[in-house]
Amino acid sequence: MTDREFDSVPAPAPQAAATHRGAGAFVTVPGVRNLRDAGGVDGTGGLRPGRIYRSGSLHTLTPEGAQQLKALGLRTVVDLRSAAELDNWPDRRHGLDHETLHLPTFPADRESDQPWPDNQADLYLYLPRYAGPSVAATVRRLITPGALPALIHCAVGKDRTGLTIAVLQALLGATDAEITADFLLSNTGLDLLDGPTPYVDETGTERTSRPVTAALLHSSLTWIRETHGSVEGYVLAQGVTAAELAELRAVLSD
Repeated sequence: MTDREFDSVPAPAPQAAATHRGAGAFVTVPGVRNLRDAGGVDGTGGLRPGRIYRSGSLHTLTPEGAQQLKALGLRTVVDLRSAAELDNWPDRRHGLDHETLHLPTFPADRESDQPWPDNQADLYLYLPRYAGPSVAATVRRLITPGALPALIHCAVGKDRTGLTIAVLQALLGATDAEITADFLLSNTGLDLLDGPTPYVDETGTERTSRPVTAALLHSSLTWIRETHGSVEGYVLAQGVTAAELAELRAVLSD
């Protein structure tokens, strides 16, 4: 399995209408799949709306869509895809002046004795093992003055983006139930409610895009907590300081 097989899909389908609370409120932007606000989780979650958005890549962003993204006031785009994906599907800007950071979830020099997982269950145990450095770099970017609002994306905003956003929401106090409800909205945003969907990737190879489940995210969060004690412990283990976490909570909740 290659980097692009995890959650890549072809050209965007029409976005679903916003039918959910603040977290998961879909934003219709031509050329961008699965775009929604990651903030506003009900209950104890402190991540405010309008701070962080999540989506698929911008490689099919239209000029009209760029103007709609501009209206969101984006200052930062964090791209979690691999270098190979960027080469094949570079984000389009159409004059947008945000800063783009390439913070791949999977490092190019990952351990050779760790083969790519060949199913979704293994992927969600694999994700947290390698996502730590990109999560830490994302945290540091988000607390940089002038970095917000920010958009975090991978290929379609389902797996790599899903875990990154889940960690951020957990750090802001959201419960697992709240985080999971938002995570599962990718099935709506990607038209996966009826099950797996076939597609042809940018290399011309036929693939299958699969729905996400609560059990998948639970397995990642369980690995994080069993290995590091807590989601906060996971991020601290990547070198993020307690002061930086406090700043993150301040800028994302105020």
